[in-house]
Amino acid sequence: MGVRGFEVVSRFKDQELALPQRQTKHAAGYDFAAAEDFVLPSIWKMNFVKVFRKINNEHELMNKDYLQAEAALRPLLVPTGIKVKMPADEVLLLVNRSSSPLKRFLILPNGVGVIDADYYNNDKNEGEIFFQLVNYGLRDQVIKKGDRLGQGIFVKYLTADDEEPITQERQGGFGSSGR
Repeated sequence: MGVRGFEVVSRFKDQELALPQRQTKHAAGYDFAAAEDFVLPSIWKMNFVKVFRKINNEHELMNKDYLQAEAALRPLLVPTGIKVKMPADEVLLLVNRSSSPLKRFLILPNGVGVIDADYYNNDKNEGEIFFQLVNYGLRDQVIKKGDRLGQGIFVKYLTADDEEPITQERQGGFGSSGR
């Protein structure tokens, strides 16, 4: 592989996954697909609806109510089975497909996912890319292996001229570069 490109992670090596591709000549984004079947439950079936009911009925909320609601609203990580290699001055931005919220009620709650160059082949998960998704529709969404989840867009980035040298190395996988 050259300096920039996609590979299948070892846990999906023999699963015949398609590498992300651009769909048209002038498309900026590479479409990522699900590596396996996945059910994304509707948030409306979760415990946080009980919290709204208690608020409407003017009940005092307990800490356990908040914890249950927050646990229900957490996004789920849908595996792609793909990792990406790129130059050190690039980042891969993960974004929604424009049709996902409209047709399937699926959104990336963080708006844009950021895959840093040093995420590739990290010790924790080999650099596998996951899409954080929330289903705000009324029905559970069944995502089939091969269904497109979102897009990845390569972007060069700049750093501040007066930045102190950074010597710390990545120590993990998903979400490991800070709190």
